[in-house]
Amino acid sequence: MFLVTTIDYLALARPFITPDVRAVLLMGSHARGDAGEFSDIDLRLLLRAGAALSGLASHLVDGLLVTVSGTSPDEVEEWFTNPAISVTAIQGVRDGRILYDPDGLCAQVQQRARAYVRDAATQARANAWVSAEMVGWIEEAYKGLEGLRRHDIGRMLNARHGFSWGLSRVAQVYLGILMRSDNGIQAELTEHVSPGWATLRDAAFGICKPDGSPIALEDQIVGGLTLYVETARMVDNAILPEHRAMVDHVVTAISRELDAEGSQIWSRTPFR
Repeated sequence: MFLVTTIDYLALARPFITPDVRAVLLMGSHARGDAGEFSDIDLRLLLRAGAALSGLASHLVDGLLVTVSGTSPDEVEEWFTNPAISVTAIQGVRDGRILYDPDGLCAQVQQRARAYVRDAATQARANAWVSAEMVGWIEEAYKGLEGLRRHDIGRMLNARHGFSWGLSRVAQVYLGILMRSDNGIQAELTEHVSPGWATLRDAAFGICKPDGSPIALEDQIVGGLTLYVETARMVDNAILPEHRAMVDHVVTAISRELDAEGSQIWSRTPFR
């Protein structure tokens, strides 16, 4: 159930408006109108260059959780030029509600966000980021493999983060999915990926099976390892020459281990 509210958002923002603040944008669920009782109020301050502010943190005001963050001009520019940031920022700016904007800066930024499209140059930058991330998550893949062999919970938990959140982010950036809410990105991803990829992603997160039964940690890791292989296939054209050998090597290693006949490690997994 959404919260019907008459909160004076500008009044909440006023204590944080200093000469270094050029504009204030209300973002998140309160801006979209789908806030619940425990939704925080997200205030984004657009700052002057070189601003150094205190108070950029979470505050409890009259029982309301108010989260205040600041963005410099250089960081605003990254919203539009860094594809790994664009996917998390652009839609939120589009949906934002301007609270304070004496110079019209926030209106300009919001108009730019609404006109944003991913062009070939941006996709190339996204591909380079994705390629590097696939190399970065190799360590977690090895932790997963070794964790299964040793039945080491610590290694498996470390691996699970990369398989779930890490590979989800890789897919999001590669596909250019502009996130409306960090709470809804998994549902948004599901609309753009194959059913098989989504099933493996859910397994890596430990989401219950359709019958409601839990997924054991070992099976989450097997699902996540398989997800790494499927993600590598999805983003194959993004892998840079300098990263190709490493990604291919770990894909081969995972496939070899998963396909090993008679292996007790994999014998009970539902993802074979």
